[in-house]
Amino acid sequence: MDNTAVSQTNLPLPLFGRGKVRDTYDLGDRLLMVSTDRLSAFDVVLPTPLPGRGIILNQMAAYWFTYTRNIVANHLLSTDIADFPAAVQQSPYREQVVGRAMLVRKVQRLDLECVVRGYLAGGGWADYQRTGALCAIPLPTGLLENARLDVPIFTPSTKATSGHDQNISFAQAVEIVGEKTAERLRDLSLQLYAAASIHAEARGIIIADTKFEFGLDEAGAVILIDEALTPDSSRFWQATSYRPGQPAHSFDKQFVRDWLKQSGWDRQAPPPDLPPEIVAATLDRYQQALARLTS
Repeated sequence: MDNTAVSQTNLPLPLFGRGKVRDTYDLGDRLLMVSTDRLSAFDVVLPTPLPGRGIILNQMAAYWFTYTRNIVANHLLSTDIADFPAAVQQSPYREQVVGRAMLVRKVQRLDLECVVRGYLAGGGWADYQRTGALCAIPLPTGLLENARLDVPIFTPSTKATSGHDQNISFAQAVEIVGEKTAERLRDLSLQLYAAASIHAEARGIIIADTKFEFGLDEAGAVILIDEALTPDSSRFWQATSYRPGQPAHSFDKQFVRDWLKQSGWDRQAPPPDLPPEIVAATLDRYQQALARLTS
């Protein structure tokens, strides 16, 4: 993989938006989404890019969009640079998009993060320790960290343009998108998680939790957008070493989160640079996840 990092793109196209990881360009009724090598943690973009990370994210998202099309349609049109605008097919712009961009339909985004949790981890574990519930959903007492839940739980959150997303109840989700759409989002999220979990576990990976984003197409139908089932939007654990109550070996950016916690960063000041060994180990985890899940 190329060791040159793409921290930010500057294409000769109208900029639609620049997120924590993706730079998106406006093509009228379509968008060109470019996955950069930026990495965010705790809602902050870190100063150290991970060379080739965006390529891995793009490949994995494209794989899952294709894999889940029998469950719900999605916005992906092409990942072939020949289908991109002519202006980006030649140097110096070609190097900014090749392998890391996808042409997608422009749709009306629904302002919900559709989170599905199959295990008691991360913020869900902290919530359970504090309240005995997961996002206001009561759970049995005495559960261990990383315990598998009896059934996966849909826990929506707000879609913040900046700062932290906020967990909300299903009733609050209904207030945002309406009852029929909220039910559709919940049902689709749970179906996607179930199908992906079966696929992943057959390849030695547990999907502990994940988040989806959806939009409405021109006919008003719900479709899957943004990214899907990547190491950025999911917790991927090694199945063979999984034990409830013990730290999980992850194939996602939890490895970076753990290092940041140990570094003494207070999450307020500018984040520290990542050491080369942390960059290399994180990329190795992402590459392992891609190889296993898309094999």
